[in-house]
Amino acid sequence: MARSNTTTAALPLTAAAPNRRNFDLASRQRRWGWLFLSPWILGFVVFTAAPILASLYFTFTNFNLGSPDKIQFVGLQNWGRLFTDPDNLQAMSVTLRFALMAIPVGILGPILMASILHAKNLKARRFWTTLFYMPYIIPAVSAAFVWRAFLNGDSGWLNRILRLIGIANPPSYLQDPNWILPAFLMVGVWSFGNAMLLTLASMQSVPTELYEAAQVDGANGWIQFRNITLPMISPVIFYNLVLTVISLMQYFTIPYVMTAGNGNNTNAGDPAKSALFMNLYLYKTGFTYLDMGYAATQAWIIFLMGLGLTAILFATAPLWVYYAGGDL
Repeated sequence: MARSNTTTAALPLTAAAPNRRNFDLASRQRRWGWLFLSPWILGFVVFTAAPILASLYFTFTNFNLGSPDKIQFVGLQNWGRLFTDPDNLQAMSVTLRFALMAIPVGILGPILMASILHAKNLKARRFWTTLFYMPYIIPAVSAAFVWRAFLNGDSGWLNRILRLIGIANPPSYLQDPNWILPAFLMVGVWSFGNAMLLTLASMQSVPTELYEAAQVDGANGWIQFRNITLPMISPVIFYNLVLTVISLMQYFTIPYVMTAGNGNNTNAGDPAKSALFMNLYLYKTGFTYLDMGYAATQAWIIFLMGLGLTAILFATAPLWVYYAGGDL
């Protein structure tokens, strides 16, 4: 009996040994995991989190790059200035007016192009798809300089073509406040190949059985597109819509290069401040006028506006976005 008790008492120790080894292995794996993650964590803290928190602090100060040693706490003065500064109100107005033009075009344009490329009787589909996608991979700065020359009122190719077909006095796109936003819209239409490609891939993934059943019921092409294609590709439409809204909140490169490409930052946003987008005014406030406190406040209001609009889109998505595999 004593021998049996000794053996029985030793069993828990023997059984616990593998658990301890497993615990040590998991602990080592966890330590190595944190070790490999530490460069990213350090970079995020130093180069992302810390600047974000610093910019939030600057919104409550009069920090100026010209006199950084005279920084003072001013409370909500910069935030109140957002709603009394005529240039900031103009920048908000320009951004809003451009959004009302760009969002419908940025959503409907890729759908139209993808529908054309998805047509059964289209020849050389791969060639046209590649051709429409190529402008998207061109760097934005290079594209802006090309379009700046193309839209030049005196020597640009667009006005040369218009004069050849009988339009004697075509508009000066980049010098006319009424035409500069449509000019930016043309650049945007030229480069939405990525959204077109995503929409095309979504259309090609719609089950053909749905179209066959609709044809049996006598549905024409428009009814099939409205009741089958649009609901099935609505997740991609929603994705493109979110990206378009976020891109509008960050819209800077095209208006800056096309209005201040000669290096004169004071002209950025001209003519008559008709191209003074919010991000462009933020840049001028911080790096032309050196008013970093107010520039940080502008950056935060742009972030909050983008966050709010994105939240609204996600909140309303269940009303019109259809997911075949389940809810949003």
